[in-house]
Amino acid sequence: MSETVIRTHGLTKEFVRDEFHVVALKDAEMEVQRGEFVELMGPSGSGKSTLLHLVAAMDRPTRGELEVMGFKLNGLSDSEIAKWRNRHVGFVFQSFNLIPVLTALENVELPLKLTHLKRGERVQHAATALKLVGLEDRMGHYPRQLSGGQEQRVAIARAIVTDPDLLLCDEPTGNLDAKSAQEVLTLLGRLNKEYGKTIVMVTHDPHAAHYATKIRYIDKGELLPDGGKPEDWN
Repeated sequence: MSETVIRTHGLTKEFVRDEFHVVALKDAEMEVQRGEFVELMGPSGSGKSTLLHLVAAMDRPTRGELEVMGFKLNGLSDSEIAKWRNRHVGFVFQSFNLIPVLTALENVELPLKLTHLKRGERVQHAATALKLVGLEDRMGHYPRQLSGGQEQRVAIARAIVTDPDLLLCDEPTGNLDAKSAQEVLTLLGRLNKEYGKTIVMVTHDPHAAHYATKIRYIDKGELLPDGGKPEDWN
């Protein structure tokens, strides 16, 4: 029996600045089941990252319903959301967001500092995550000593070190060359197939479709129905 991990109804995000009123996302309807690898595609500025940030509770909707992992996020306080996110969600950014003065191991260990694990346990978990992404020989390296692809794999290790239920990726291959991008996509596909991770990924990379179990398109702030595609999409 499938389990719904993400459910939205009428999810809307508007931005109002002075006389400007922008509807970034309008009445989005989405359901994601456990174990799916959902790819969100659409032109720049279409609302893909807005939707991802709402699901991660990094931003709050203007209106609509949002339920993730059985939690109705609209009703949680900021402190409750922080605890919820650290337990249930791993987020991978396009720009890696690694701390330059920390080693790969220390970067991956960071989310575990919000848990009750002792340092030895944190280090063990971080080392395991780095081994999983193929960087067991780079644990003591700083970000400046790594390639872009290796930095992104460290970022993925950091995102999965708490064993989250949901992995959210915002253009994870956007800053990578073709070879490194392929390595990252292969890794994400492996996390989905072999480890059962539920993944939602925003991407422009056409090669990513090979790894997704479902593709949803967003156009002008509107999440198109399952199977829907913008008319001018190549």
